[in-house]
Amino acid sequence: MTTVLIDTHCHLDAEAFRQDLDDVIQRALDSGVKRMVTIGITLQTSQAAVVVANRYDCVSAVVGIQPNYVQEAGPDDWQQIKELSTHPQVVGVGETGLDKYWDFAPLEIQREYFQRHLSFSRLSKKPFVVHCREAESEVLEELRKDFQNGPLNGLMHSFCGDAAMAEECVAMGMHISFAGMLTFRKSSELREVAGTVPLDRLLVETDSPYLAPHPNRGKRNEPAWVQHTAACLAEIHEISLEELAAATTVNAERVFQFNSQT
Repeated sequence: MTTVLIDTHCHLDAEAFRQDLDDVIQRALDSGVKRMVTIGITLQTSQAAVVVANRYDCVSAVVGIQPNYVQEAGPDDWQQIKELSTHPQVVGVGETGLDKYWDFAPLEIQREYFQRHLSFSRLSKKPFVVHCREAESEVLEELRKDFQNGPLNGLMHSFCGDAAMAEECVAMGMHISFAGMLTFRKSSELREVAGTVPLDRLLVETDSPYLAPHPNRGKRNEPAWVQHTAACLAEIHEISLEELAAATTVNAERVFQFNSQT
């Protein structure tokens, strides 16, 4: 059995990849990462994500306005995001959510944009990607409200919440994605949480160029290194890396409907 992985969250338009993106993509492919999902955080980076997805067959894009940037969004930015989402390489909406760690945007505006993304996810039938930082109860509050309209089609990116939050998100229909922090020595509690998530709801990601996993912590992260997080998850769930890779790849294909892309 071969190890085939999908990096469900990276930022390939980042300045950190400007000089050697071709090499970064090739290393990912060589290491068994067959697809990468590059994520927008503003209109401009969402447009850049689509450009990257156009350039590489193995890259898909997600477009949206991340909570820390909603205050800066222009009056037409959201309409342009919606129009951009119709591009055949766009497979999701986000990243969206709430962030109380950085004081970049009032929580009321973050909530408004979160609700916009959730609503548009239903309308467009494309999954939403949630960013949550020190706002677990508020994020759950918004998700519960949307859940009144039916099961949620989305994922919690770089999950750092507790087991109760993961369980509730799964019960509402969501998937849980883990990034390099899972591999950090101090993340024993997060590893315990990861062990409670059903195999059919797990996803893996790098969030590159940020948060490089052990043993590459402190370096520029890249999609090839998603294998380290996958290996950690496999150990937690007491299965082989090949089994974990197969499960998370099937999950990612189901969530993002890659096989239906034109």
